[in-house]
Amino acid sequence: MRDKQNAQRTVTADAERLIQLSEQLHAHPETAWEEHKSSRWVAEALDEAGFTVTPAYLGLETAFHASYGSGPFRLGLCAEYDALPGLGHACGHNLISAITVGAARALAPLADAAGLTIEVYGTPAEEGGGGKIELLERGAFAGLDLAMMAHPAPVDVAEAEPFAVSHSHVSYQGKAAHAAAYPEQGVNASDAFTIAQVAVGLLRQQLPSSVRVHGVMTNGGEAPNAIPARTEGRWYVRAGSLAQLAETEEKVWRCFEAGALATGCQLEIVPESKPYAEFRTDQAALRAYIGNASRLGRLFDTGSPARRMNRASTDMGNVSQVVPAIHPYIGIGSLPALNHQPEFAAHCVGGDAEKALLDAAVALAWTALDVAEESGAR
Repeated sequence: MRDKQNAQRTVTADAERLIQLSEQLHAHPETAWEEHKSSRWVAEALDEAGFTVTPAYLGLETAFHASYGSGPFRLGLCAEYDALPGLGHACGHNLISAITVGAARALAPLADAAGLTIEVYGTPAEEGGGGKIELLERGAFAGLDLAMMAHPAPVDVAEAEPFAVSHSHVSYQGKAAHAAAYPEQGVNASDAFTIAQVAVGLLRQQLPSSVRVHGVMTNGGEAPNAIPARTEGRWYVRAGSLAQLAETEEKVWRCFEAGALATGCQLEIVPESKPYAEFRTDQAALRAYIGNASRLGRLFDTGSPARRMNRASTDMGNVSQVVPAIHPYIGIGSLPALNHQPEFAAHCVGGDAEKALLDAAVALAWTALDVAEESGAR
């Protein structure tokens, strides 16, 4: 109990610094693989607390690794700091980083007595780039006894149940022509996309409730009086598991092939990252988190639609397939604003967000102490 009290005191003492870090990230959003300032600021907050920091970790320029202690129980804490294009920190990754730093700094003075080695992973490009997957494939996270992070949401939800997801760049190559004078000479790449989208829309009737298919066209042509020679888009396919995802992708790509067949365009589908996996939750650690968060007065949502942020895909799912992991959601009182809305970004700073930040940092730190003690690390 004394260790938990000390951890909470450290978070309270660090509150101004943690809030400053969150606000700094929020005010300077950087998108996937471009988080140069963000990764540096998060790493600096750990360096000043005595962590050994390795920048450009495993060859990824905006990743880092920070460690403290030498105990037998290896704890991994993940920081995310990429923003959404055009929406800034509308998913609250500024808070994720500050929560992770807060928990790590709270545990550092207790590491030796608690038998902990604390490892913080700065993980870029969660919003579609698969930064954690790149790190995994280069040897990160191997041998951890527990990996954790907490994600902002409208309400508190304990267990992550994300969709597996693939991210793909889709393009059609046709042939330009004057749309009035020589339309028969063109091969219309915009029509190809229209056919594909109609086919996907019809396919949805036969898709199970555990599947989502959605995307945007990023290039629809150049001028209304020219047959579009090239169109491009970004498409996500989500499913309950990687196995179901593979089955669904085959059906979806046939819809895009229909667009190419009907118009005579050339189709190219290029993955933007490796697929994100479903989540495998460590139930013992989750029970510890629920107990600790409840002791802090957090109330978990059990039935409202707002709790569905726990279905959002994350590359932390891939980490959970390799090491024990939890990924709880901390409510920031944003309703009716939801993740990936501009209004949610506005709620990721200020009073409710600050309380969530400090509560989550304490809850993660307490959970690490509980799980390490249960493992016999002391």
